Amino acid sequence: MNNRIPPLFGNLLLSAAVAVMAPATVSAQQSTPVQVTMPAEQGLSEELLLSGSLTARQDANLSARAAGLVATLNVDVGDRVEKGQSLLQLDDALARHDLAQRQAAVHASEVARNEAQRQVAEAEKLANQKLFPQTELEIRRATLAQAEARFSQDQAALAQARELLQRHTLTAPFDGVIAARFTDIGEYVSLGTPVLQLVAPTPLLLDVQVPQEYYPALPRLEKINVRSDLQPESAFTARLISAVPVSNAAARSFQARLEVEGADQLLPGTSASATFLFERGNGGVKVVPPDALLRHPDGNFSLFTVNENTAFRHVVKVGRSNEQGVEILEGLPADQPVVIRGNEMLQDGDAVRILETAD
Repeated sequence: MNNRIPPLFGNLLLSAAVAVMAPATVSAQQSTPVQVTMPAEQGLSEELLLSGSLTARQDANLSARAAGLVATLNVDVGDRVEKGQSLLQLDDALARHDLAQRQAAVHASEVARNEAQRQVAEAEKLANQKLFPQTELEIRRATLAQAEARFSQDQAALAQARELLQRHTLTAPFDGVIAARFTDIGEYVSLGTPVLQLVAPTPLLLDVQVPQEYYPALPRLEKINVRSDLQPESAFTARLISAVPVSNAAARSFQARLEVEGADQLLPGTSASATFLFERGNGGVKVVPPDALLRHPDGNFSLFTVNENTAFRHVVKVGRSNEQGVEILEGLPADQPVVIRGNEMLQDGDAVRILETAD
């Protein structure tokens, strides 16, 4: 029996097989490769950009606590000093002489007090033996009281003299940098006359005027970012340390004071801007990458989602946008990835092939 298939019949079978396989091959070739991502569930923070000037928390014009001639000047502009460091010394010769006199007076009154104590003790011993008049004992006790009072008075005068001598030396009340010098050696300064300006470079403060309508939103404040015009490429964070609950009637604003963190390289007096990020109250808002949106000529926006390897177009309403993405307020179905690559030529209902799911 001949099992060979006639050539004509074999060609017909091959054509039929090709016809069956062709739709699957064509379908695979016509599906559009796309990249997708899942929308973020949390809406973007509300942003408020404000400008202000950086200031030092501690900025003091220092003055000597006594009047006198400047004898020694230990610092100059730009010097960094530590708390308690000697900055300036006034001529203290007279103060030292007065201190020496007070010390001598204390020594003398101490001797007199000790002698009065001895005489009272001796008189009390004799009086107990009925060998000393009671009246004379009371006189000696009064003399002792006067000696003790004199000794206390001289001790107080000695303490005052020591304090006056110390006041001829000006010391740094805090760590900082000498920003200005207003005197020189040989110059006479009066009590309370500024001689040096001391500034603490850190921490830095930023005072900004916030619109009054944001005062109730302060509990929703998530983060504050700061950029200085001195270093615009660097970003810093800040914390709100005070909000003055008094509105400026002319500007309709209130003052907020921020402490800039890690701003060692910034300078007081330079300008800076602060971006307040407030948590959004609507938790149902979702965020998609900007590449997912297609802008229409009429100004509306649409995007594509993928369901069972098919792309579907949705006209959406957008909200806020920043570098994190764009808020979608309406029109986005739940639990469907959005197309972020390959959506330029898509049509509603096109077959797609997912290449990669973005993070």
